[in-house]
Amino acid sequence: MSKDRTANAASVAATPSSHTDEAFASASGEAAQDAVDFIEINDLLTLRRKVVRAPAPQGTVLFLHGFPETLMVWKGIAATLAHDYDVHAFDWPGYGQSSRPAFVRFSYAPKAYAQVLKAYIERAGIDRSKLVIYATDIGALPVLLLALDEPTIARQIIVGDFAPFDRPQYMWENLQNLKAEPTASPTRAYMNKTSDEILQNVHRRGLSPVEQFDLPIEVQQDMFHSWSLDGVTSADAFAHYYANFTRDQHHLEANLDRLKTPVKVISGEKDIYIAREMGIEFAGKIGAKLDILPEIGHFPHLQNPKHTVEEIIASSR
Repeated sequence: MSKDRTANAASVAATPSSHTDEAFASASGEAAQDAVDFIEINDLLTLRRKVVRAPAPQGTVLFLHGFPETLMVWKGIAATLAHDYDVHAFDWPGYGQSSRPAFVRFSYAPKAYAQVLKAYIERAGIDRSKLVIYATDIGALPVLLLALDEPTIARQIIVGDFAPFDRPQYMWENLQNLKAEPTASPTRAYMNKTSDEILQNVHRRGLSPVEQFDLPIEVQQDMFHSWSLDGVTSADAFAHYYANFTRDQHHLEANLDRLKTPVKVISGEKDIYIAREMGIEFAGKIGAKLDILPEIGHFPHLQNPKHTVEEIIASSR
């Protein structure tokens, strides 16, 4: 681990809470222990993680972020849950301050992320029987792929705003284009060229001016500062994920009968990136409960963090 990464983690841990965090902070008599550090997964991968340990935890929550996010998006929600739950979040490889190996050494595929997730749970010593995993966007398919082989990976899995099946018609055009050449490479190049615009507006698209919202400043800054590291951008990692996306979507759909872990599905009514029809089809095929959130876009945890907290609490009972 480099000194720069260690310093960055310390800086993030010391960043004052935003007003959003304060509004959703838990009114606990005992202070939870909050730390941002690094954990080695193997000789190739080191993940930046955030861990909040409750004084007397009722269970554990593990948050898995999407594109172009980092673990910082969970800060306010983690503070709210900290009275009753241990909370974990980490940066996926290619995002935040986690490792970004060359593509010949790590594929950034959903199946590869599934193995990263398994290793993290083992290395962190998390009790699976009391674990709720909340996964959004690119974080959702890996946890479901892992659950095919590890049905006891968690007590409950909550997945939202993602594409479990190969249904390009339910996806935003740029996402469709990333799935295969000849459109994938120019789309990746365009995303890198327009990174500032993506980071400023990705969470606003599809929402009316009244519904649009700003990100906490520390979330915005962390995404900007973490876009590029060790010669790999978050768009590069995202593009390589999508290069393997169709294969891994097919694997999930062909093996749905092996999905035994309890799953709940969430979809934003106004999600323009992944249409709610995707969540409806997936929930119907596995017999899962589905919540379509009115007036919500692709980032429910950012637009309405209170609902995310309520989902976690309900799933832990």
